[in-house]
Amino acid sequence: MFDVITFGSATWDIFIRDNDLSFVIGGKTGKEVCFPLGSKIDVDEIRFFSGGGGTNTATTFAKQGLKTAYCGAVGNDLAGESIIKDLKRVGVNTSLIQKVSKKPTNHSLILSIPNQDRTIFSYKGASNLVSFKNINLSAKYFYLSPLSKSFEYLVNYAWKRGIKVAVNMGQSQLNLPKKKLEKILSKTNILILNKEESSLLSGIPYEKEEEIFNYISNFYSGIFVMTKGSKGLLAFDGKRKYKCGILKSKVVDRTGAGDSFAAGFVSEYIISGDILKAIQFGSANATSCLTKWGAKNGIINRNDEYRKIKIQML
Repeated sequence: MFDVITFGSATWDIFIRDNDLSFVIGGKTGKEVCFPLGSKIDVDEIRFFSGGGGTNTATTFAKQGLKTAYCGAVGNDLAGESIIKDLKRVGVNTSLIQKVSKKPTNHSLILSIPNQDRTIFSYKGASNLVSFKNINLSAKYFYLSPLSKSFEYLVNYAWKRGIKVAVNMGQSQLNLPKKKLEKILSKTNILILNKEESSLLSGIPYEKEEEIFNYISNFYSGIFVMTKGSKGLLAFDGKRKYKCGILKSKVVDRTGAGDSFAAGFVSEYIISGDILKAIQFGSANATSCLTKWGAKNGIINRNDEYRKIKIQML
């Protein structure tokens, strides 16, 4: 039996940085990057790393000494082989990975402008072809990062077998009918969402932060964490509410920081059962992730020392 099985995407990430690239004011986000059609643009840096919510979180769990497996799909290609090799290197069991031929491995092209932000071109390929049926999945915990399908199936599978579930949902799950979604979530143990996702789940406008947090805390019976990016987080363990900011650090790349926090939080909670330690380790793991290129290179090992965020109990 595994301590944790993670579910979600496996992606080959290609990072491009151009120091001379600029943006223009306008569009939906207020800033846009434009290119002359048909042009050839030289870039200053290019890097290649494995990513995806399923494999990113598996890496954190494995580095904390938990017996970890990743269950998902990759293409029958070089990118898929590279992802499997990366997982094996950190001690993640890869026996539940399915290789498919109909589509290539998921890819992301991440275009970064120094001191500004990034734009991600995402190809969702092999990960959407994974099948969880007729597989024996035995673990103490399931960790579900955003899945395009089988979310309800996996939660029910775990519920019937006494497997605890930690979940971070994506748009496809959050768009399920509210009553149905609340029924599914009643079978889970830990829910981690960012503020935007929390707003979508609650149906409450984004700017009404306290109402959003209180709404979800009132109906959700497990541990709920709402992250707020650079403004920290709010958490509720069923009895008390907690609040903290962020640890200051140099930011090299933001890719994978959310996965690093979530898996860091859940891994520490599995090990110690202490929500304060879980918040501290999750925050430190996310901060460390920001200091390195790629979604995995900054992940903290179990015996590494790390700064501890101050937590306010509300």
